Amino acid sequence: MAYRAKILHIVVLGIIGVTIVFYSSYSTGPVFLYHIKSNFQQNSTNGTSETAASKHLSLHGPTQVTLSVTPETLINKTKVEENHVLDKTTQGITTDAIYESGYDIPNADLCPELGKRLKVVVGIMSAPSHKDARMAIRQTWGHYALRQDVSLAFIVGTSKEVQLNSITSEESTIYGDIIRGNFIDSYDNLTLKTISFMEWVDNYCSSSPFVLKTDDDMFINFPKLLSFIEKHWKSENTIFGRLARKWKPIRNKRSKYYVSVKQFSQPVFPDFNTGPAYLLTGDIISRLYKNALKSTYLKLEDVFTTGIVAQSLNIKRVHINEFINKRIPFNICNIKKSISIHMVKFHEQFDLWKKLLDGRSKCK
Repeated sequence: MAYRAKILHIVVLGIIGVTIVFYSSYSTGPVFLYHIKSNFQQNSTNGTSETAASKHLSLHGPTQVTLSVTPETLINKTKVEENHVLDKTTQGITTDAIYESGYDIPNADLCPELGKRLKVVVGIMSAPSHKDARMAIRQTWGHYALRQDVSLAFIVGTSKEVQLNSITSEESTIYGDIIRGNFIDSYDNLTLKTISFMEWVDNYCSSSPFVLKTDDDMFINFPKLLSFIEKHWKSENTIFGRLARKWKPIRNKRSKYYVSVKQFSQPVFPDFNTGPAYLLTGDIISRLYKNALKSTYLKLEDVFTTGIVAQSLNIKRVHINEFINKRIPFNICNIKKSISIHMVKFHEQFDLWKKLLDGRSKCK
């Protein structure tokens, strides 16, 4: 009996010893390090590569991990650092330093004879993934591209996803209305997208008397647009649209719309035509494009193009009430009185198109 008790005592002590060793290994060894690293990566705001702190832990091994630096501390520290990392454009660089001229898909045939027979060329800013939006426009107000005096194209950049590039290539083959520039399609590159469109007009459609820049979530009342163009046929050196006045740059580095002093030093932006839709007289395109390349880059496309660059060239910006660059109730009278309506989902294009064509309704 005493012998059995002694054996049991040894077994119990052994289990206790193994437990202590295992706990110690988990607390300071590779397993614990793995948990720090995993949590660190999962909580990263951009989901990309390891941060400098996690690389430091991996390089120096488990003996460098101390309980005074908790995973939460490392994660919070990294988030703060990431929020304060500024891209190079905020340091104040000229646009030509980051803009690559040319096109992967030019579709120059969209503008025969450099646009001599056109009334307007329309550039619709679109993302590679917005296939449904493009198709809805083709089936509704984009029908006006069938006219000999109208040209219409979707402006996209190159996607990081190969499948999306295949989609825009296929659309180009089928419809011939895709212009794909040499830039990565992203929010920060919206200004590059507009510059790419202006370069295309300057190269292939320089005789078009008017140029409409718009987005793929817009409804364009083409009869109203063409009527407006007829009334302003002799206009020069002008941008028509919704005018924004006395807007101030946001200096908060955490904001999506942050503008550094190096990018724009003045306390108030020049008046500018808001980006969802604006109409330019054709005579300013070449000057606007070339001067944009020499100007300090700003990712706020409308502020940059129709505000800062346009003002430097003494281009007039004119407010037109019919450019409704916001969402409004989709009643028949609103639609018929407007040139442009913003924040239209692709499936809503058909309803607005039907109401626009309704000849029974009378509006004052």
